Amino acid sequence: MTKPYSGYLSVVQILMVINGGMFLLELYTAGRVISPLALWPLGLSGPTGFEVSSPHFQLWQLVTYSFLHGSVMHLLLNMYALWLFGSRMENVWGSKAFALYYFVCVVGAGLVQLVVTTLGAEQGNIYPTIGASGGVFGLLLAYGMAFPNEKLMLIFPPVALRAKWFVTIYGLIELWAGITGSEVGVAHFAHLGGMLFGFMLLLYWHKRGE
Repeated sequence: MTKPYSGYLSVVQILMVINGGMFLLELYTAGRVISPLALWPLGLSGPTGFEVSSPHFQLWQLVTYSFLHGSVMHLLLNMYALWLFGSRMENVWGSKAFALYYFVCVVGAGLVQLVVTTLGAEQGNIYPTIGASGGVFGLLLAYGMAFPNEKLMLIFPPVALRAKWFVTIYGLIELWAGITGSEVGVAHFAHLGGMLFGFMLLLYWHKRGE
């Protein structure tokens, strides 16, 4: 792995600044950036180009969706988790490896969610995907594997769990919620996709001895 970032801002801090700036842009444009930058299902018609308003899939959306958020609470929860887990992992891996891991999780989550939303669109359920949760869940997995016995506090119920159990329970909840279709509007399969692609990258690094 590489040495930690030695500049003024860490990658985690840069990501937080970008996410905050994009949320302000969403407010300033009354959400008009959602159409070109959110992740849309395949097969929707619309012209090409960054200036369009018609929702349709573009390749860049596999990254840009992660910088958009639907509410202040959505943003704050993701940024808190990004800071909590990301800062620790960036110190362990170094900034270059951390950035690679984060965006592999983001893109991987986007690919999984793209399949899910495209299948849903065929049934008439068309909606965009936004949020940094895919990357955050990948970081949660990495944190649980790197520090399995460190304790994390649940919000409800307010009990402390070792990180390995916290990650396992969270993953199972996401799988159950995704399969049953509960909590409509939450991209459960994107969360699972972020964890899956993160795990595959960690496995690849482990085999290479990194």
